[in-house]
Amino acid sequence: MSAAIMTGGYGPVQSRPVPLREPERAVRATAAAEGVVVRTRLRLTPRGRFVFTTLAALPLVVWAFALVLGAGGAAADVAGAGAGAALEYVTVEVGGSLWEIAESVAPTADPRDTIAEILRLNGLDEATIVPGQQLAVPAGE
Repeated sequence: MSAAIMTGGYGPVQSRPVPLREPERAVRATAAAEGVVVRTRLRLTPRGRFVFTTLAALPLVVWAFALVLGAGGAAADVAGAGAGAALEYVTVEVGGSLWEIAESVAPTADPRDTIAEILRLNGLDEATIVPGQQLAVPAGE
């Protein structure tokens, strides 16, 4: 195999010997004469540091994705609403509010209780909704 093929087509690799300090030169010469292998310090290139850092951070990134993806599916959690509880889905219209949705879904019930149930079913922390949003609501009475 030619040197051009081995180096990816860029021609032969020219390496320059790194000058050794006098004590290192003496140690290596003595070790070579005795047949001992001398270990050198590990030196990471910028690319090696990037790869090492990426591999070290990978478990943290996987954990964060699992945490974020595992927090979804609030509407699927209907354990508190009863085993056979039916759900309906409504789309929030422009100018719509949770109070209006609660009154239309359960006209005879207290709207505050219905709003609390809608918030729980959809995993919402506050009563802020936006037009076009799909909300799970308890089935009408």
